[in-house]
Parts: sequence; C-alpha cells; structure tokens
Amino acid sequence: MSGQNNTQPRIFKIGATRIVEDASLAGGDLDEVKAILQRSYPEIAHATVRETTLEDGTLCIEWIAVPGRKG
Repeated sequence: MSGQNNTQPRIFKIGATRIVEDASLAGGDLDEVKAILQRSYPEIAHATVRETTLEDGTLCIEWIAVPGRKG
C-alpha cells in the first residue's frame, strides 16, 4: 500500500476496549494483527470488521462480535 501516510498509529476497537497500535502490531496486515489480538480477545475470531477513518486521519479498525446461538 505505497503512497499511504502511516504517521498515525491505527486504533483497534474490540467492544468497549480501545487498543492503540504499538511496535508489536505496527506494519502488520489485518490478519496478522487479528492473530495477535485473538490470543487475548477470542471473540474476534468470527467478528465482523469495520474500518473507518477518524476526523484526524487515524484509521480505526473495529471488530463487531457476531451473536452466536445458544442451545
């Protein structure tokens, strides 16, 4: 993705949790980040992903949990 300005760290949201990209997540594509975060947040395994750009230009990636079946 050349030509993209990556000066702002990405923000990852899982429910009410907000994670700002650090060195361990920097440069990773979405699948790599998901694999890292899934260790602590297993609910993102089957979650829907929504990407938005905030007013300051920061990319916000949100995992929205998919309701499961009980029974």
